[in-house]
Amino acid sequence: MEATVGLGQRILQLLWRRGDEAGRTELERVVGEAADEQDDTYSTAVLGRLLRRVLQEDSGLREELSAMLPAPAAGTVTITASGERAIAAQHIGTAITGDGHTSPRS
Repeated sequence: MEATVGLGQRILQLLWRRGDEAGRTELERVVGEAADEQDDTYSTAVLGRLLRRVLQEDSGLREELSAMLPAPAAGTVTITASGERAIAAQHIGTAITGDGHTSPRS
């Protein structure tokens, strides 16, 4: 949990440093609104929309944030599927389930 909070703080600090005055004002407003909200799902959505918009506008920021994110951990992958015609895979090409389907032609 501490690692997640720390990453969130670093992301907000990066957004603050890269923003102009209007961007900083909006960031303060959105973060304040999210902090006051009792619904975590709503708070996550509000912050996510802000971050998504900023990332669409600034490709350099996308690169900086990508560098901050931890690399995926190597190790065992567990994939589970259950139920009639259920399929599961880490990587999958074509998967067809159900009656009356034929294989696609290359």
